Amino acid sequence: MVFAGLYPAEGGDYERLRDSLAKLQLNDAALRFEPERSAALGFGFRCGFLGLLHLEVVQERLEREYGLSLILTAPSVRYRIRLRDGSEITIDGQFYRPAPGRPLVVTAPEEVRFVRC
Repeated sequence: MVFAGLYPAEGGDYERLRDSLAKLQLNDAALRFEPERSAALGFGFRCGFLGLLHLEVVQERLEREYGLSLILTAPSVRYRIRLRDGSEITIDGQFYRPAPGRPLVVTAPEEVRFVRC
């Protein structure tokens, strides 16, 4: 999955953005979101998408159907890191990597889904 932050351009639109994402999620089971706070952008949501095209479609729908003006952060992927002591951590993007020499294995988690017909 690809993750990006979605923030309302107007701080007062946070509730509308939350409600709009919840409505979109009813028709789009692949869309994931959780609240997030940024020191620079304020309150918003960390959203998970199937890819960049899915991200663009959701952004377009939020702007067109719900009349929201959005700020979108750079997309990133979550990485799973197994450390030398055997523990595992998950990070958002490569900028938050642990100190050199600590990781043993770095992988980008894959999500496997089965659809029953």
